[in-house]
Amino acid sequence: MNKLSSFTFLTLNGFYKGPNEDISWHKHRSDEEEADFSADSLKADNMLLFGRVTYEMMIKWWPTAAAIESMPEVANGMNKAEKIVFSKSLKKADWNNTRIIREDIINEIKKLKKEGKKNMTILGSGSILTQFAEEGLIDEYSIMIDPLAIGKGTPLFKDIKQQLNLELANTKTFKNGVILLNYRPAKSK
Repeated sequence: MNKLSSFTFLTLNGFYKGPNEDISWHKHRSDEEEADFSADSLKADNMLLFGRVTYEMMIKWWPTAAAIESMPEVANGMNKAEKIVFSKSLKKADWNNTRIIREDIINEIKKLKKEGKKNMTILGSGSILTQFAEEGLIDEYSIMIDPLAIGKGTPLFKDIKQQLNLELANTKTFKNGVILLNYRPAKSK
């Protein structure tokens, strides 16, 4: 069975985005080890999954000349990756190697986990992440905590309806103070 993981940036006070979808607080610079981490992660050749809002943010940056010049390995990996965007309103997907799933996303992911050819990673996409978490579909949660707090934002797992029990799998600390926490669903006792 294919693995479904998630990767989300988070502030110290638990927000994955600020007002108006703002993620500018996350400083992902090309000269830091986070860029190397991202490039290495993309080498796993996972299928990338997005909600519409995250997809629209990503397509505004990664295919651009500025992204390719600034972070060539990450841009190349993002642009080459097979991608799915979950949206009922998006008319077409202009980013190469992208398809849209409009209906029954839970069963589509169950099918891809069982019959697909690749592992999958959800990038950001809080509402999608919450839906899949509630269905017990996510095998690993990677949460990158930035050493800052913002005044307002959207919490990770906003509107979750049931308790999500996780256990720590491993951690990584970056020189700039960012900490990566990897969690798996806790085993029932």
